[in-house]
Amino acid sequence: MSRAPEQVQDPLRWCAVLALAFWLACLPHLTAVPHAYFDEVHYLPAARELLALDEFTNREHPLLGKELIALGIALFGDNPVGWRLLPTLLGTLALFGAMRALWFASESRFATLAYGVLLATGFHLFVHARIAMLDIFYLGFLALAAWQFAAAIRQPEQGRWRLALTGVALGLAMGAKWNALVVAMLPGLTFLVARALAGRRRLLMSRRGAPVPGTTLLEATLWLGVVPLAVYAATYLPGFLFRLHPITEGLVFHHQFMLSQQEQVLKPHPYQSTWEQWVLNARSIWYLYEPVEGVQRGIMLIGNPLTMLLGLPALAWCAWHGLVRRYWAALGVALIYAVSLGFWVIASKPVQFYYHYALPSMALLAALALACDALWRNGWRKSALAPVVGSVLVFGWFYPIISGAPLVGPDSFAVWTWMEAWR
Repeated sequence: MSRAPEQVQDPLRWCAVLALAFWLACLPHLTAVPHAYFDEVHYLPAARELLALDEFTNREHPLLGKELIALGIALFGDNPVGWRLLPTLLGTLALFGAMRALWFASESRFATLAYGVLLATGFHLFVHARIAMLDIFYLGFLALAAWQFAAAIRQPEQGRWRLALTGVALGLAMGAKWNALVVAMLPGLTFLVARALAGRRRLLMSRRGAPVPGTTLLEATLWLGVVPLAVYAATYLPGFLFRLHPITEGLVFHHQFMLSQQEQVLKPHPYQSTWEQWVLNARSIWYLYEPVEGVQRGIMLIGNPLTMLLGLPALAWCAWHGLVRRYWAALGVALIYAVSLGFWVIASKPVQFYYHYALPSMALLAALALACDALWRNGWRKSALAPVVGSVLVFGWFYPIISGAPLVGPDSFAVWTWMEAWR
């Protein structure tokens, strides 16, 4: 009598433990900088105006991220805790959601937990989870959307409510920052292509076939097309209520104005960079480097020097195995990286910055986790663990310069700036 194949145990509890550990690691020195730094100087005043519904400022960006910063101020006060505690929670959601997405996509415990460690120690998520900027909000909601969409595919009996949550999360991600736009289209396109390739005669109404059996293409259009747009539009409701410069000519006109602001020619910026530099981890941004109340502190945005480079051959591996071996999790990761980076390759925005690589870097680290998982499954255990352990060690070494910890003196940056372009 043959035995049923052993079911792989869901590492849900370990995902929760890793997310909690990440959140706790975000808390030290969170309030050490008692004033706004880097782009907080734009978003904190905008959040205060939202609370008062006085003047509509920072009109070139969507509203949700600033609404959430305003919520933090309302809950915890107009102080560093109120500014930055909510971003730590969204960063934790991004980590947990990304792990859950990879679990449902791959059903690999090793890949899921390795990804959690790699992402938590990959610098991008950590730095952005500790500052009142818009980026962590769209990353958190995109991770939630990826989690729910992957779970809908894996558990189609729960497809309806998971697809509905996917749509809500996609709308919130776009409402936080436009960086989410191109990736937000992928779930709907995936559903459409999968059904079209299935060759169903009743394309719109058939409930059979991938990616979510039991759900028609027409219903998926509602959850993955209509709902995101409705949620996105709803995030602009406060924009109609400002005393000065409210939205008066409708959302279409307002978006034309926003687009014109995004595409305007800006003066060269000392921290601007190109996508090639992002891929090679060759250009940093100093979010902070100054004495703060008599103590030298610094916060440098750079990717983990080990995993940002190891992830590149892993991406090629994922693309190959996805296309040739039909390893759909690997193909999905490679596609998200290509789309999210490709947007900036062709974008008309003249001045770009390394923080735009935050989303592609999440896909890159997922690719590295899947490649390490292949080594693990083939018996190369030490080789599979080496990038994960190495990422933790490099993170520990860089922790003082990415967390705002006290430094020895004004020349301390030289310990971590291994390349001239990082200075």
